[in-house]
Amino acid sequence: MVASLAAAPASQNHNRSRVGVARRRRAPPSLQSAFGEASLLVISLLHCYLRTSLSILHWQPNQGSAVNSQILNEISQCVETLNGIKDGRWKATLTFYRPNLRDQSIPIDFPRDFLGISLMEHPNKYYFIIRGQKIVLEADSSILTIMEKLQSYKSKVALNFEGVQYKLGDFQMRVIKVVPNQAENLRGIMIEIEYLPISSVQKSKQIIDEFVDIWKEVVSKKSLAGQFMHAEPYYAEYGLSDGYTPQHTAVQYAAALAQLIASAQLRS
Repeated sequence: MVASLAAAPASQNHNRSRVGVARRRRAPPSLQSAFGEASLLVISLLHCYLRTSLSILHWQPNQGSAVNSQILNEISQCVETLNGIKDGRWKATLTFYRPNLRDQSIPIDFPRDFLGISLMEHPNKYYFIIRGQKIVLEADSSILTIMEKLQSYKSKVALNFEGVQYKLGDFQMRVIKVVPNQAENLRGIMIEIEYLPISSVQKSKQIIDEFVDIWKEVVSKKSLAGQFMHAEPYYAEYGLSDGYTPQHTAVQYAAALAQLIASAQLRS
C-alpha cells in the first residue's frame, strides 16, 4: 500500500490507514559526513531534475455535462484534502503541425501531421510525436527557429497545459487545465501523478495504480459529473525502454489528448 503521502490532520485520521504518512528519504549518515551539506544539495537538485515515473489522467464528463472552472476548483480541493502542498506553476504546450502544401491531394512520402510538445522542466528541448509511424523524437529547442524559416510545416492548433503543482511526500501532482493558445476557454482537465523515488515504469506501476485508486475515491466523494480516465500508453510501440524519460511523458500527453478529443466528440 502507498505509504508516501503527507500525514493527514486529526480531522482526516480515517484516511491514515489507507494513505499512510509521508517519509522523505534521507541520505545515510556516512554520506552526510563524507560529502557535507553542499554535495547533498547537488544530489537533491539532480533528483528533482530527473523525470521519474509518471501517469497522466484526463477528466471525462458524464454525457450531457461539460468541463468548467467549478469542476477544476473542486479537483484542486481534492488534492488539498490529501495534504498536497502547492509547489509552483506548471506549463506544457502541444502543437499540431501539418505540411505546408499548395495541393493537399498530392501523394507525399513524409508525415501528413505530427505533434510538437514543449515541457517547462526541459526548456532547451522539444519533442515530436509522429503517431502514424509510432515515432517519438527529442530535439534541441532551436529546431523551432529552423522550422519557422523553412516553412515546410505550419502550426494548425496549439494547446496549453497549465496549472498548479503539488507535493505529497514521495508523490507530485499537477492539476492541469487544457486551453487553446492565446485563449482562456477551458477544453479539458488533466492530472499528472508522479512517483519520485523510482524511474522504472514496471516497478512503479503498482504503487502509482494504488495511488490512483485512492485519488479516484477522494474525487468520488465530491459527486462530480464525471470521472478520471487513464489512457494506457504503449511505450514499446515507440521503442521506449523501462526507464522513464521525457519521451515517455510526450507519448502520454499524446495519448491523453487523443482521449480528450474522442470524449468531446462523443458528447457532441
